[in-house]
Order: sequence, then structure tokens, then C-alpha cells
Amino acid sequence: MEKKFEDAMDLQILTNAKIVTSDEVFSGTLIHKNGKIIDIQKSSTSFPGGVDVFGDFLIPGLIELHTDNLERHLEPRPKVTWPHRTAILAHDAELASAGITTVFDAMRIGSIDDGKSGYVKYARSVSKELMSLRQKGALKISHFLHLRAEVCSETLIEEFSEFNENDRVGLVSLMDHTPGQRQFRDLEALRNYVQKKRGMTDQEFVKHIEHLFELRSKFGDAHEEATVKEAARLGAVLASHDDTTSDQVKTSSKYGVRLAEFPTTLEAARECRKQNIAVMMGAPNLIRGGSHSGNIAAQELAAANLLDIVSSDYVPYALVSSAFMLAELWHDIPRAIATVTKNPAQAVGLTDRGTLALGMNADIVRVGLVDQKPVVRGVWSRGRQVA
Repeated sequence: MEKKFEDAMDLQILTNAKIVTSDEVFSGTLIHKNGKIIDIQKSSTSFPGGVDVFGDFLIPGLIELHTDNLERHLEPRPKVTWPHRTAILAHDAELASAGITTVFDAMRIGSIDDGKSGYVKYARSVSKELMSLRQKGALKISHFLHLRAEVCSETLIEEFSEFNENDRVGLVSLMDHTPGQRQFRDLEALRNYVQKKRGMTDQEFVKHIEHLFELRSKFGDAHEEATVKEAARLGAVLASHDDTTSDQVKTSSKYGVRLAEFPTTLEAARECRKQNIAVMMGAPNLIRGGSHSGNIAAQELAAANLLDIVSSDYVPYALVSSAFMLAELWHDIPRAIATVTKNPAQAVGLTDRGTLALGMNADIVRVGLVDQKPVVRGVWSRGRQVA
């Protein structure tokens, strides 16, 4: 065995590790070459010539389906725009350092021309620059597109038409942020969020709400129908967003939704289970112990066995933190790690990543525990160390 691997310059051996597979954790050695995992051995002793990870965990690279992180880099302060390429590179590096090796970059489509809300058209131009950087080998991790289709908008159909099946759109979420329902059933919570973020006066906020109701009335139904059709045209998985009632979940199921982003109630999550729709919740909700919008706590869904996938949402490092938090809650490390690796991969149809197994991509994260909290100590994306 030693001689077989001796001359392979692109081969790496990671040994003395706690390896987390789909169904167990064991001490052993993982070997990868040319971007693929080629061998996994169970052993209580170190492999000669290997890189000793001193008992740290080796887990699959994390898979992020819904993150606002790129938008945060594009607009680091309200009304402050940042050069796109610099923002993309910073976003990519931050995710890599957090153990994320595959990301579906969330970009809103559907703008509102009211001069105040900040919902301007940007997804097509940013995605072109992102794909250009990817083609030039400038990015550390794998990037796909997640189009967040806002039905309460003016330009949704126009913006959809600018994308095609070659754009790596893997996920389309059907969003409806009409005030008074779903995420913002509490109008006061919406007021606090919008006015703080956009600096609106009370009068401007009232006008903004009135405009949103007008847009929903004028375009909402047509935009819902168009989103379902466009997701199919692009070959993307269709997700719902902020379902609140059983009826809303049943409607999502009729549309072909198989992934529910952030259901806001226990009722909706239970209906998702009945409809065979995977439930995804935000890691910040899980870690903070509740939703910043006053909706259902992710911990409650986890305790009820209604949580399938975790998203970092707006804090990239929260993804690995949440996985180990769930491991403590469930007393099951493989199940917990699956919420940020195997389960999201399955939800979007990725079959070459999400587990540590022979032939899978060498997307690997080395994680140590410091005061029982996870610390990312090494990240490999398709066999290349990126952090």
C-alpha cells in the first residue's frame, strides 16, 4: 500500500482522524487523488507518510443552499455598492474558510422601482462576473445560482428571461414578501427591519407597504405561475419560502416544490413532512434559539424531528457550528452532519458530493473541538486545499 502511493504527487493522505461517514464515526485514514476520494481505511494507528490530523474530525465539505452573504459583500453598508469582482472573491474566500465547499449563491430577481426599497436589478450582471471568475479558476469552491423569485415585484418575468439552462441555476425559490403574511405577519417586525436597513421615515414606510400591496394585486398570481414554469425551463429545483399554513404547503406541493425554506410554523413543517417536502431552517435561528422575525424556532423543529437541512443564511460560520450543536441535541453525529452535507446535496440532485465515500469529490473539512465548539482547521475543495 505504501509503495503504491509513493510517487503520486497529487495524492494526499489524511490520517489519525475521526472520519464521519453517512452512518458512523470511526478512527482511520482518508486518501484522495485527482479530486476524488480513493480510499478510506479504519485503523486506530496512523498511516505511514500521512498528514496526522491528531484526532480531529474529517467531515464532507458543507453544502450551502441559501445564503445572503454575497449580497452583504455587494452592499456592505446601506446605499454603499462594492465592486462586484472584489465582493465575489471576498465572499468565496469567507465561505471556504467556514468549511463550505459548494454554495448556491442566492440572488433576488424581481425589482421594485420606488427609489427607496433598494430592490434594484443586479442578478444577471453579478452572475456573469461570478461565472467568469469561475471559468478562470479564480474561485476556491463550487458555485451554483439560486434565484430568489420575488412575486411581489415589477420585473420578475423580464429578469427570468435573461437566464438560460447554461447558467448553473440549480435552485429557484418562490418568494412572496407581501406584508402581513408569511415571514412578516407582524407588520411591526417588518417596520423595524425595513426602516433600520433602508432609513425610511414612517411616511415612506406606509407608502412602501401600499406599493407592495398594489404589486401583489397586479402581478402576484402571474408571477407565481411564471416562476414554476421558469424553474422547469432552467432545470432547477423549485423551493418554497416562508410557508406558514398547511394550505400554503399543499399549494407548494402542487407546484412541484420539494424543498421548504424556513417554514414559519409547526403546522407548516408538519405538512411538509406529509407532502414529502424537505424542511430547511437557518443556522442563526438554531444557534440564537429563535427567529429574529418571531417565527418558529429551529430548535423546536429539530426536537420534533422535522428538520432536514440547515442553511447558514446570513452567517457562514454558523453552518458548521449548527451541525455540531445538532449532534449534541440528537446524540448522533452522522445525522447532524448530514443536515449540512448529504441532505442538501440530495435536495438539489448533486450525486458527486455530500458524503465521504469512495469515488466522491474530495470535498473535505477538518474540524477540531475547542471547548466543545467546532473549529475549522483545514478545507479541501475537489482535492485542493483552500483553507
